[in-house]
Amino acid sequence: QVQLVESGGGLVQPGGSLRLSCAGSGSIFSIYVMGWYRQAPGKQREWVAVITSGGSTNYADSVKGRFTISRDNAKNTVYLQMNSLKPEDTAVYSCNAVHVVTMTPLWSWGQGTQVTVSS
Repeated sequence: QVQLVESGGGLVQPGGSLRLSCAGSGSIFSIYVMGWYRQAPGKQREWVAVITSGGSTNYADSVKGRFTISRDNAKNTVYLQMNSLKPEDTAVYSCNAVHVVTMTPLWSWGQGTQVTVSS
């Protein structure tokens, strides 16, 4: 079972930027499609961005053009660069391996990292 540790969240003003990191244990990390998800208060968790082992990416419409997902397989780490942040981006962000058809998570969740966008 891979363990995931997210970091990099915080409080930022609208229009600001943050870079999230997700470190995974285990050598199998690099073969999986990885994704970032988020869950806002009172809402269901939703996927935000995914990246294949080869680096192909896809984004939810709500973040397209503002967020960039990347990965470093040698470090077992996935990143999420978030620019032009909006208050509606406020949520707990978590990463996970992704089922490529259903977009559902494959592993147990880590603790996530809180992102708060507010003036």
